[in-house]
Formats: sequence, C-alpha cells, structure tokens
Amino acid sequence: MNRNDIKLIAFDADDTLWDCQSWFDDVERRCCELLAPWATAHEVSEGLFATERRNLPLTGYGTKAFTLSLIENAVRVSHEQLTGDIVMRLIELGRELLNFPTTPLPEVRQTLEALADMRRYQLVVFTKGELMDQEAKLHRSGLETFFSHMETVSNKTEHEYRQLCQNLGVAPEQTVMVGNSFRSDIAPALAAGAWAIHIPYHVVWELEKSEEFDHERLHRITHFAEILDVLT
Repeated sequence: MNRNDIKLIAFDADDTLWDCQSWFDDVERRCCELLAPWATAHEVSEGLFATERRNLPLTGYGTKAFTLSLIENAVRVSHEQLTGDIVMRLIELGRELLNFPTTPLPEVRQTLEALADMRRYQLVVFTKGELMDQEAKLHRSGLETFFSHMETVSNKTEHEYRQLCQNLGVAPEQTVMVGNSFRSDIAPALAAGAWAIHIPYHVVWELEKSEEFDHERLHRITHFAEILDVLT
C-alpha cells in the first residue's frame, strides 16, 4: 500500500468501534430463560437464528428486525402460549438494545485522534442496519467529531462500496475499509478494488461468519492501534 495514495478510511461501527454483539447475545440468553418452560436454550437459539435468516430479506439488519424475530420465534416455540407479560418483557429486551452504552473499544479513541491529527485522510463511518439506531450509537460513543461523514446502508456488497467511493469522490484504490466482519467489511471492499484492514472481534454473529482468504490488498491486525503501523 502506498500511503500517499490513500485518501479515505472507512470504519465499520458495531464490534469495530464499540462492542455490540455481546449485548445481543445477552438478550438472547435472557430470552432463553423466559422460554425455558417450553423449550431448551439450544432450541430457542436455533429457532431464533432460523427466524432471523428467514426474515432478513424483508426486515434487513438491526435491532428492530432482531426484536421482531425474537417475538416471532418465542410465539412459535411456545406453541402460541405466551402471556402478555412475557411478550412485554421481550419488547423491553429489544428496547434495551436501542440504548446500550457504546463505549469505544480499547485504543479506538487514541487511534482516531492520531489519524485525525495527521490531516491526511478523510475518516468516515460505513455501516449497515437502521439509520436512527446507528446514528444514536455513534452519538453515544462520543466519537462522531472524528468523522466527516456517516453512511448507513441496508447491506454491504461490492455495489455499496463502489457507491460510497463515488459519493465521496474517491477511487476504490484510494480507500481503506476497517472492520471486524470478513463477510461484510473485508470481502466486498476488496472485490470493489479497495484496501482492507481486518480486526476480528471475539464474538461473531452467526450470519456474519464466512470463509476467509488472503489478498494482496488485505492487512490483518489484532489491536486497533496497529492501524497506525499500516497507515503511517
């Protein structure tokens, strides 16, 4: 990578800048406890995953989509025996996911400060999900001042990466994507012609799991601050 050619650094949000999946996993665990009279934790989780995958083409990604699947799966595994108080508790669990603290992960703030101080790169957030939810998470993180632009899309494919570059007036080869998901952040960015920095997270949503591969435009790191080693 010729650093002088790079103009844009795009960052994924959830599980790259702050923890997210752990909160969803905790809600799933508590849902399993609520539904224990009707099904085992494995049956509840297996049913939830199948419901999410089936609903994805209609509801997309995000907290509200997850909550709908949570309730639908609960109704199904309980054989429609759910009481109103349990339905309300499931709704409350979904609402909690709209307000969890988005505390920046280790080294994130310091690294963004260092990159911003260079005044060499445009820093943006490129994420998928629900617009209001993603904007609120960025605001709660206290990181929004580091970014000149935030773009939230329904999915991340090669097309969306090319569109991001076009929207911001840069070529894909002048762009670096930083993210934890190989499926959403790395593979499609590379396919679009961009560079990518993969920083895996310790938890991965089932629908984000995918085969990984090596690539001449791919850098792998284990700590967020290593971005500076790649780009400075």
